[in-house]
Amino acid sequence: MTNILAFNITHDSSVSYLEDGVVKFFCKEERVSGVNRDSHPFKSLDIFNSLGYNPDHILYLTPSNSEPNIYHTYENYIRKFFNKNLENYSNLNHHSCHASLAFYNSGYEEAVIVVIDRNGSICFIDDKPVAREAESIYIGNRKKSLQPIYKNFYLESDESFRSDIERKIRNYYPYCDVYSRSSYGITTVYEAATTLIGQNPLDNGKTMGLSSYCSEKNFDELFYNGFADSKFFVKDLMHSHPQFSDLGTCFFGEQENITRDVNIENYPYYAKRAKQVQTKTQIESLNLIKKYTEKSGIKNVCIVGGYGLNVIANNFYLKNLPDIDFYFEPCSDDTGVSLGGAMMKHYELTGNCPSRMKDNFYHYYNHDESIQGGRKSSIDEICDLLIDQKSVAIFEGSPESGPRALGHRSILFDSRNIDAKNIVNKIKKREWYRPFAGIILQEDFEEYFHTEGLQKSEYMTISFDVKDNVKNILPGIIHIDNTCRIQTVSDGFLYKLLKLFKSKTQCPALLNTSFNLAGKPLVQTKQNAIDTFNDSCLDALFFIDDNIMYKKTK
Repeated sequence: MTNILAFNITHDSSVSYLEDGVVKFFCKEERVSGVNRDSHPFKSLDIFNSLGYNPDHILYLTPSNSEPNIYHTYENYIRKFFNKNLENYSNLNHHSCHASLAFYNSGYEEAVIVVIDRNGSICFIDDKPVAREAESIYIGNRKKSLQPIYKNFYLESDESFRSDIERKIRNYYPYCDVYSRSSYGITTVYEAATTLIGQNPLDNGKTMGLSSYCSEKNFDELFYNGFADSKFFVKDLMHSHPQFSDLGTCFFGEQENITRDVNIENYPYYAKRAKQVQTKTQIESLNLIKKYTEKSGIKNVCIVGGYGLNVIANNFYLKNLPDIDFYFEPCSDDTGVSLGGAMMKHYELTGNCPSRMKDNFYHYYNHDESIQGGRKSSIDEICDLLIDQKSVAIFEGSPESGPRALGHRSILFDSRNIDAKNIVNKIKKREWYRPFAGIILQEDFEEYFHTEGLQKSEYMTISFDVKDNVKNILPGIIHIDNTCRIQTVSDGFLYKLLKLFKSKTQCPALLNTSFNLAGKPLVQTKQNAIDTFNDSCLDALFFIDDNIMYKKTK
């Protein structure tokens, strides 16, 4: 048996453990530390160590591979607590980890794997960081290791290193198309609009929501011959905007327009820029997918990397490539890097493919946790509260492993309420322009949405256009552009709740958003849930496994 422990030192750090290719432990650090996007998984490693597993291999993963002091800290930690050597598994492997997770999870025998990421592994020339992975494409085959066929690195330094970068990468990947023709990649172009609204580049989802408030369709080009045109952008804004510690790329000449106060008066400018980056980056992504599916002749495609969470782009691919079968990885961001690294190492050691995860609820949770207080309740009372326009948080079993709430750590609300978005944004303390996702009975999916040929959408990885008049039926979850990021359910508590809700209201859908407040990680423990409930204006909290409710009296 081959036992592999892997952990990544990136934002959204996590720890994964595979026994003979099967996931036995997974924990995202922010869920146990309480620090949003935590990058150092000491608490997760402590939890793993307490469970008595015995790894044969322990892998350290980082995109930079340039922090020897941090590596030695972990090396000493691993040797002290596990009495094992730590293997640095980082050299140009960041995108390979993303790709491995998506491919082995997809279940495909063969696939084109498209990784579109903000900051992949760094390429060093003479110990100087000169470029980073931006986009990568691999061929996955279950009888072979993953083969890279396209690599685009964006320049961290001046263009004098371009030929050296491309030569080095071609030596590393001899049968791969290699490019380094811009200082920006697809995702760093996207964040130019995110910077304008004063947000961290990791909050590109806010830009995605804002983009729908612009109805224009024609925009100036941001790419030239398939690569970002550097003249339109600028980096390193720390000195000009010291009040913002985490800005990314910005549009050149527009730095003075940066604000976090996007309001009803000024939003058209910001929405237009958001729509521009949304439109142009998804076209560039589509062009890559088309080129390499045509070149390879393979009709299965896996989408992964931070940009893989762009639900609008994912729908765009479905519409424009109806003959392609897509798999969108739910853990597309760096949350999944440790899983992908462990899977890649398993194949490297054994020649066998690791097992596919059957669902998204494999995150660590202490099921022995007990709670005090509350009272007995039932699914019928939850349904009646929702009909009575109350907000209800639900808690069940192990939490979702990815960033999207899928019913184990969720806040629910009536999708028929025209003011639902404003009500729930107030509860979560989010920006006014951000939409909410929905859940719907799988059997009603095609009646309400243009499903692009899909029978289900279990992981909220795609935004769908709604059919005629649906916005009048489900106004609480339909965005201003007549779309919704929807989750279909076919079993479990949510399915039973929706069936009951439909029997009483004729409506098969509810608003579903993550159980957390703005800037905070998803709720992990029952005590986290109670504390979040008490710190918010939520109306009720229901622990499904215990049939216990906490309810506020007004």
